[in-house]
Parts: sequence; structure tokens; C-alpha cells
Amino acid sequence: MSNSILTTHNLTIGYKTSRKTVRCVASDISVSLQAGELVCLLGPNGAGKSTLLRSLAGMQSPISGEVRLLGENIYKLAPQKLAKRLSLVLTEKVDVGMLSAYTLVTLGRYPYTDWWGNLTSEDEAIVHWAIKAVGAVHLAQRQVSELSDGERQKIMIARALAQSPIVMLLDEPTAFLDLPRRVEIMQLLRQLARETNQAILLSTHDLDLALRLADKVWLLSTNGILHVGAPEDLVLSGAFADTFESEGVEFDVASGEFHLHTSHKGEINLIGEGIATVWTIRALKRAGFKVNQSHNSLPISVEVISNSKFLWKITNNKTVYTHNSLYEMIKSLNSL
Repeated sequence: MSNSILTTHNLTIGYKTSRKTVRCVASDISVSLQAGELVCLLGPNGAGKSTLLRSLAGMQSPISGEVRLLGENIYKLAPQKLAKRLSLVLTEKVDVGMLSAYTLVTLGRYPYTDWWGNLTSEDEAIVHWAIKAVGAVHLAQRQVSELSDGERQKIMIARALAQSPIVMLLDEPTAFLDLPRRVEIMQLLRQLARETNQAILLSTHDLDLALRLADKVWLLSTNGILHVGAPEDLVLSGAFADTFESEGVEFDVASGEFHLHTSHKGEINLIGEGIATVWTIRALKRAGFKVNQSHNSLPISVEVISNSKFLWKITNNKTVYTHNSLYEMIKSLNSL
């Protein structure tokens, strides 16, 4: 039995540039969102990630093809019925005036309330659950305007959860957050997908977090091709490196990291073990040196000494220089 909740068939997305001209962003998209999975939508700036999300949410009509939510054409669903199945969290900050966090979350129940917006005991229970699910109980009575970006994002996710959707779409939910908060939000969304059995799709520029946390990646290239698979599948196929290939940066398949192109200054023999050696390698590569640990026949060597404190000993044609920081060691190598 298929767990597909949202599916597309031969979908072509784009937008009008004038009254008679339509720009195609991507075509022939046939994908699905599965229950309980976290999917990350990745791609360079301008590839069309936001256009795809808006098309999937029913906010923007496609050029051709279809989007189906539980088998029904999403563009033909009544707004209230759609809101009960799909919730959306956008990047833009919405001015909510003097609303408390709790009141904002209650707005997620609007598809279920009466004309006056009265909440039933069941509605109240769902709102409390949504706030607790995102770890924001302590924020409930505070005004939204007083919240940090990370706290505000939790409340917006809680509001989306309060809709009791089966699909949640998020457009760059970590865009304005620092690293710890980005990790926290991404882990929260992964946990929610598991616990609620929702299908969660989010666009993000946090490539490293996506590779570590996503069940599946949708990788949209600038030529309009959407690659789909587990993060590791797209790395092994070369699609990941090809999509983000640009002048001055490259994706290292072996480490799963992006590396900047730097001018090559020479080769260094490195002697040492442990964590200080790991970071010494990073410092040397950042400075443009190629690191060799397999032989000591090179004219310049660096030895990492780990005793009560870290020391770096440079040997150049029998002349020895000792430094107590990587910064000074790199400066010394640059002057040789």
C-alpha cells in the first residue's frame, strides 16, 4: 500500500513575465511526498524552489500537469478543505500586531471553527499540544513581537501544526537563525514528521544539515531538472556536485563538505595525530597548502606536538621554527 500523500504528474512550473510570455522554471516533475518523511528541497538561488513550493501549495497554477493531495486535484479543492490537509510556513515575517504567541497558534484552527472563531475544548487541546510539541510552552503568553527569530519560528510551526495537516510545506524556515537554532529547528521538523506521520517538505540553503537529516532530497538544478533520492544517492550519482558547481567552490564527495578553491602554495609534510592534527590539516588547506602524511621527503614539514599545550614545529632545510598557535604557524609558512 502506498504511503504517498501528495503527488505530482508531469508538472511544469513557471510564471508569466508579461501578458503573453511565460517563463518555464522546471518541467516533467513527477514526485511524491510520503507519510512520516522529512524532505529537503535544495538548489542554487534562482533555481525555482519557491515557485515549486507555491505550486505544490496551490498558491500558483502550474503551466501544465497536476498536483494531487490524497488523490484530489489540489487546485480544485475548496480553500477550507485544503487548509485542513496542508499547512504552509513562509520565510517572510508577518506583522501580527500585539498578538500573544498562544493566540497566534489558535489561528491555525480557523478551518475548523465557526463564523465567530470560537474554539471548542478539542480545539484548545490541539493548540496546547502544538505548542508543547515544538517546545514553546514557556513562550505561550509572550507577545510575538517580543520573541527572537528562533522563538518566533517555533510559534509559526506550532500554528501550522494546529491546522492538523497531513502535509506541511516550509519555505526556508531557518533563513534568519544562527547555527544552534537552525539545528534545533531542523531536528524538530524531523521529529515531528516521525511523531505525527506527516509529510514535511522544506526548502533550505543549509546543505550540510539537509545531508545529515533529510530522509529524501529534492535537488532542483538551474536547468530545471529535479533530482530525487536519499542524500547519499545524490552525492554518489554526482548530481549534488554538478548542481552546486561554480567558480571558486567545489563539493568534496569524500568528506561531504564544500571547499573553496585557493591558490596552491606548495606541499607540506605533516607529522602528528589527534584532534589538533585534524584542525592543523584544515588550517593548512585553507591557507593553500597541500598536506602529505605518507612520507617525510618534502623540504618543509610541520610537526604537531600535544603535551600540556599544543605546539607546532616547522622544519625547513634543518632550520626549526616553533609556534604556539596555528595563526602564527601559518604566518611563518607564508613567509618561507
